[in-house]
Amino acid sequence: MSGIISGFETIYNRTPDAACFAPGRVNLIGEHTDYNGGNVLPCAIHLGIRCAAACRRDRWLQFFSESFPDSGVIVYQLDDLRLQGCWADYPVSVIRAFSAFGYRIENGADFYFSSDLPDGAGLSSSAALEVAVGVMLRTLFSLPLTQQELALIGQFAENRFIGVNCGIMDQFASAMGKRDHAILLDANSLSFQYAPLENASLVIVNSCVKHSLASSAYNDRQRECETARKMLNVPTLCSLSTEEFDSSSGKITDNTCRCRARHAIYENGRTIDAAKALINGNLSEFGKLMNASHTSLRDDYEVSCTELDFLVDTAQRIHGVYGSRMTGGGFGGCTVTLMEKSSEKEFITVIKQEYSRKFNIIPAVYSVTVCDGAGIIDF
Repeated sequence: MSGIISGFETIYNRTPDAACFAPGRVNLIGEHTDYNGGNVLPCAIHLGIRCAAACRRDRWLQFFSESFPDSGVIVYQLDDLRLQGCWADYPVSVIRAFSAFGYRIENGADFYFSSDLPDGAGLSSSAALEVAVGVMLRTLFSLPLTQQELALIGQFAENRFIGVNCGIMDQFASAMGKRDHAILLDANSLSFQYAPLENASLVIVNSCVKHSLASSAYNDRQRECETARKMLNVPTLCSLSTEEFDSSSGKITDNTCRCRARHAIYENGRTIDAAKALINGNLSEFGKLMNASHTSLRDDYEVSCTELDFLVDTAQRIHGVYGSRMTGGGFGGCTVTLMEKSSEKEFITVIKQEYSRKFNIIPAVYSVTVCDGAGIIDF
């Protein structure tokens, strides 16, 4: 915590007014279901973004990130918030979204960011950044916003201004996380419930293959799902049960679109079942559903890659592992594995050795703690 305070003071030569932490997230199951009106099961993790900020008396906005030190302080003007094609477009887009939601920011501010989330790993660094900015704006300008509203504003910013058609999951998990719990979220209605995630270890492995959602096939998958939805003539793909899909899938004349729809609808069913398994303390059943999720993402949704498949296959053979799957948008990034606590040390050793032997890369491995959602931190 002291690092961002001293960093802010060094850059801006004054003390910040407030500081906050916004966690990243890992999605346990329910991938590519949120924008199809289905359920997701993410949790907030202890890795995330810290932000210190202070109001200004003028209308200038200044941003500095430890992740991009060579960029220095990036400056915008409240009366001219055109994007500049750099990382600071994300916080600026949140400010624009605040205005779109009717919350006008009257004065400028200085922001300082620090992150321990690996960039491009699929742990939602962009959503954590958006939520962190939302928390700071709410605090600095005394705005009456709930955590859920901050999530919606963050999603709006990324959809409307950044141009990534993400669902609500990432921002919701960052804002609404609960310690030692996953969140079963209905992305269509925004109804949610917490499911306990205890007595097991959760380990994330970074394949070190970077992806960018804006330049990947993420938006293509969304368009393919929308094509399937129209052919089925339903409000959302995930409004169908698996049985209803099986009886009507012939209406989808394009085979690729049919595969995309099959993943979304079956994944939605798996996610609901997985939350029930957690609530019942059945980690073995939960793990089987994780494994099935990866198979579907690999074969029907085609968003995995060689490196992710290798990590998942290796993990599933290690004693004490309940289940493993890719997580995030895909085309690189991370896997998430649930295991017995006694197996964590062996898992980390084996996964590093095998991946290094196969790809000549030592993967980054994170044993994560499931934490609360974004909020102000004392300094």
